[in-house]
Amino acid sequence: MLNRLMQSRLRGVMVLALILIILPAFLGNPFHYELVTQMAIIAATVVGLNLLVGYAGQISLGHAGFFGLGAYFTGIATGTYGWPSVPALLVGAVVVGIIAWVVGRPILRLKGHYLSMATLAVGFIIAIILNNERALTGGPDGMPVPAFEVFGWELSTFGQYSLFGLQIEGFQAWYIFASVVLLVAVWFALNLIESPIGRALRSVHGSEVAARVVGVNTAKYKSLVFVISAVYASLMGSLYAHFQGFITPAVASFEFSILFITMVVLGGMGSTFGVILGAVVLKLLPQVLADFQELETVMFGLILMLTMIFMPKGLLPTLTAVVSTKLGKKKAGGAA
Repeated sequence: MLNRLMQSRLRGVMVLALILIILPAFLGNPFHYELVTQMAIIAATVVGLNLLVGYAGQISLGHAGFFGLGAYFTGIATGTYGWPSVPALLVGAVVVGIIAWVVGRPILRLKGHYLSMATLAVGFIIAIILNNERALTGGPDGMPVPAFEVFGWELSTFGQYSLFGLQIEGFQAWYIFASVVLLVAVWFALNLIESPIGRALRSVHGSEVAARVVGVNTAKYKSLVFVISAVYASLMGSLYAHFQGFITPAVASFEFSILFITMVVLGGMGSTFGVILGAVVLKLLPQVLADFQELETVMFGLILMLTMIFMPKGLLPTLTAVVSTKLGKKKAGGAA
């Protein structure tokens, strides 16, 4: 049983890795690389959010706040105080994790609409602080963020690098780096899901009362997964800040939070690879619909609405179920 689970996880990660390796063959210019790099970073963020929403059944409408905190901590630490990038990223994740634990302990006692409103309020508070602390964050105008640096090696979208004897551009190097980060984020999430922690989270999602009856410390596991998802957001926010080179409080906005939660729901709650698909679709749709100009928002909303009506479980789970059904019918027909 354990071997089958390991093989299944490995196959999924290998398929994702193969897609990420092949994808550059279809990317024609730096804008395409920038778009798919953003997809990888945001997809890793929603993989973490899916642990909270899809597996623990806890809603978060302010998750962009943690994303923004990670981005600004790194931006301030490296740009204002001259910290190296990696320590700034890691210390930022620890600080955000502590904040998430302190905030999560009381609000995760709430349920339903009350929990939604509490997490929404957390996101608003963070966004207001980032907007108002002009001396530290630059206020609404934002602030520049230095290039990402590790072991004296600077990763910049404008640089040129040698990889295994090949000369690659900076935007290509960022794509490779973001792809590796996404694979690590997915691998960690898949292992967590199949661990005792993951089983505890699924029991909490099924029924908190039943979980407590069988001895699961529901408060502990809800707080733990809230912290893990916040750390995911902080780390990816830091990388996003370095990649963009400039950040504004929009990275912690309500709109960003709604985008994250929509990616999880659209791709399929409880499906790690599904939420990646959701992130890809929601990042691509505005590009595809750009020619519709003033109808872009209407078309965007209509597509999402129809998807939710006809694919309520999300894109990937629905498509997987359809393919499995067809294959089952073919096998049954062949056997007959």
